[in-house]
Amino acid sequence: MRKPQDQKLSSGATISEPGYVVSRRTVLSGLGVMTLLGASGCSRVLELPSLEPLEPSARLSPAGVDHMSTGAIPPISVDSNITDNGTMYASMSDNGFVIPAIPYQKVKPEFRRQIVIDPTGEAPGTIVVRLNERHLYWVQEGGEAIRYGVGIGKAGFEWSGRAEIQYTKQWPTWTPPKEMIARKPELVKWTDGQPGGPDNPLGARAHYIYKDGHDTGYRVHGSPEWWTIGTQASSGCVRMINQDVIDLYNRVKASPTKVPIVVA
Repeated sequence: MRKPQDQKLSSGATISEPGYVVSRRTVLSGLGVMTLLGASGCSRVLELPSLEPLEPSARLSPAGVDHMSTGAIPPISVDSNITDNGTMYASMSDNGFVIPAIPYQKVKPEFRRQIVIDPTGEAPGTIVVRLNERHLYWVQEGGEAIRYGVGIGKAGFEWSGRAEIQYTKQWPTWTPPKEMIARKPELVKWTDGQPGGPDNPLGARAHYIYKDGHDTGYRVHGSPEWWTIGTQASSGCVRMINQDVIDLYNRVKASPTKVPIVVA
């Protein structure tokens, strides 16, 4: 039997015969991996693309995913139905009506639908409207919430309190209150109600807020006037982008119980 001895590979590396600490197979495998890494240009430190703020025209990826800051509450989940602006705000056909695409680049990032850490402390399945933020939260399990931008009532028209969503409607009829008709006589033509449709002020969906079994007269509803989201523009109701109110409606309808709502 010949004595164990050091041998050299064609690469110049020295290996030992079996029985020593490092076997020939281990060294060869290691050299192979190093060769592949060298060929691929890899290094021990993985270089990632910079996430520094971009110019406004370059902030969106081709897929429409917004990488801009979402405010103080960071998004924590990835779901193309919630984080892909192009998917969320595309044109859609609904019950015979066509809802136009929203030019989401013109909507401030903090008012676009997104998943955030729940800041409300309310039970899952609760709607929370924070008037000063112009945000509506749908509280989910696991400490998350879906956050939507909303428009709220003008000064003196707001409502706040704890109540529940008694029922919901698709493409609801809008009947202006007598007080509104008195302020805007041109609305008298809708005394018996304006049928649902793309121009209806209640938009694609409406959620009716009841407190202690009584209609408050306030709604969480869609609006064709997407540019009013984030402002005080309504007569007291909470308005949403039509695509967003449909998303919320689907969640409310799936709830096994009446949905509580907190407006503060």
